[in-house]
Amino acid sequence: MSRILVGVSGSAACFKAVSLCSALAQQGHQVQAVLTRAAARLVTPLQFSAVCGRKALHDEWQPADPGGMDHIALSRGADLLVVAPASADRIGLLAHGLAPDLLGSLALAFETHKPRLFAPAMNPQMWSHPAVSRNLALMQGDGWHCIGPATGVTACGEEGLGRMAEPEQILEQVLEVLEE
Repeated sequence: MSRILVGVSGSAACFKAVSLCSALAQQGHQVQAVLTRAAARLVTPLQFSAVCGRKALHDEWQPADPGGMDHIALSRGADLLVVAPASADRIGLLAHGLAPDLLGSLALAFETHKPRLFAPAMNPQMWSHPAVSRNLALMQGDGWHCIGPATGVTACGEEGLGRMAEPEQILEQVLEVLEE
């Protein structure tokens, strides 16, 4: 049984992260969901708590760790970090080592020898933007593994590359990385 952190950034694809967390938990993994403020406005933390069996975290100013160091405790206690969905904004923050919230802080504190994955989710024009491409290259150069995106209709109704990979595909990649 692995301990998996699932970071959820603000994207219309947040609902897929609930399915991913549920599937991981059903396989016997300990799953801790960490939502950004935007994600918590799109999908309730309670949904994640229900499928993970532990309180979803979304506010670094209300720490679960009595010492107030959730980002350290979470990062040291996990075997793998997956950010799904990873919005264009979150990819930029991760690529540049910025930590405006709990997810950013724990990503920086997460030991780089452990696997880190992310599943992009954004409008096709955003996905093809040169700034996003530069940020992806930085993340991959830092050892992050990208899952997707897929081609299809995105939340805005446009079609193209940028749709978040399906939870089953992300689950498959997570399990493969854990077996390595």
